[in-house]
Amino acid sequence: MKFKMTPLEKKWVLYDVGNSAFTLLVSTLLPIFFNTVASAQGVSETNYLSYWAYATSISTAIVAVLGPLLGTLSDLRGMRKRIFSLAILIGVLGCAVLGFMQHWLWFLVLYVLAKSAYQLSLVVYDSMLCDVTLRERMDEVSSRGYAWGYIGSCIPFVLTIGVYVLHEMFDILSLQAAMILVFAIVAVWWIACSFPLWKNYRQEHFIEPGGHPVRTGLKSLGGTFRELVTKKQILFFLIAFFFYIDGVYTIIDMATAYGTSLGLDTVMLVLALLVTQVVAFPAAILIGMLSRKVKPEYLIIVCIVAYFFITVYAVFLDKPYEFWILAVCVGLFQGTIQAMSRSYFAKIIPREKAGEYFGIYDIFGKGAAFIGTLLVGVVTDAFTPYFERLTAQGTETVITAQSLGVAALAVMFLIGLAFFIVAVRAGRKKDAAGENPQGSGLAVQDGAALEETKEG
Repeated sequence: MKFKMTPLEKKWVLYDVGNSAFTLLVSTLLPIFFNTVASAQGVSETNYLSYWAYATSISTAIVAVLGPLLGTLSDLRGMRKRIFSLAILIGVLGCAVLGFMQHWLWFLVLYVLAKSAYQLSLVVYDSMLCDVTLRERMDEVSSRGYAWGYIGSCIPFVLTIGVYVLHEMFDILSLQAAMILVFAIVAVWWIACSFPLWKNYRQEHFIEPGGHPVRTGLKSLGGTFRELVTKKQILFFLIAFFFYIDGVYTIIDMATAYGTSLGLDTVMLVLALLVTQVVAFPAAILIGMLSRKVKPEYLIIVCIVAYFFITVYAVFLDKPYEFWILAVCVGLFQGTIQAMSRSYFAKIIPREKAGEYFGIYDIFGKGAAFIGTLLVGVVTDAFTPYFERLTAQGTETVITAQSLGVAALAVMFLIGLAFFIVAVRAGRKKDAAGENPQGSGLAVQDGAALEETKEG
């Protein structure tokens, strides 16, 4: 049976299309612009990298601290939409103003502000899944969000790349003009795709406020952290998510550096990234369709195992065309594992506390981002002297220190898989005991039924 999304579900998916444009900007042109601005003011290449790392770490820390608190506050009646609106407004304005920044320090300050607001908007946005659809539809709706986010973001991505080419290759635009146009395109795309959800969203599940909102939120958050020890399915899933999603994020973050080590130039790397986005679209749609017949936990397990073999394959890469194969493989499972994880988590948490739990979910996701990259760096550095000696002796090897560093990520996926299996078993015991807090929900035969529920 064909899956038909309701108008509200489509508006929710559309925000994924809007915010994904900022994600692509951060991973492609934004670091290039910062490098150019910083270099023009005498910042060395070494300092540029460290400053960029510091800014990214500060943004991660801000989200780790504010995410759970704002998520908890968003569970109060009428607060979710307000916090969502504020995060979007700060993020979009920060993005738009970035193009006018000519001093590297102010550029970094606005980058931290925009990126933090973007991440905080996702905490609230993910929790909205519990309000915009029913439990039985979460897997496919979540998959549609990532799928259309990947393919839809290619439109502003191509436009911004075109602007950059006009500056870099044809010198038609100055750097300042190119920056202003690039950031304006992304900001307009982001806010335009946000407006339909902002206008039509209604908070269906909430907690009645009692006392001061911040004190109430902190008290509730502390209680939830204590409760996690007893909620084994949620706890073990979060631990599993911490490990396997770290492997996923590390592959995304390190892809450019790894491709450079294989001899790919900047244009080829950007095109490979575009291929990953395009492949991720039909893959996420297909997995969303499969979720009607296959339990989502099985799909997540398939994705984790697939990523394990992707890291093993990466060990033996020594030709540029093999990197393209890697990009396609990553695209097949990247959106899927993120979408299935989001919907799986949404189904095992109390809906009225979705914002609070997704704030914690974000800590485990974003907080894991440093372990994988650190592991890759440590393993690479440890084996570099050995391979340098082999090279000095005239011995050729397919495996390199960099590839062994990437291979170390396989451990992350194995640990994540083990904890996820434990979480699934805990969930089955809970279902058998009749302790599922959400129940099976209302069965929906087609989009029209949900349309009546959500729009009527």
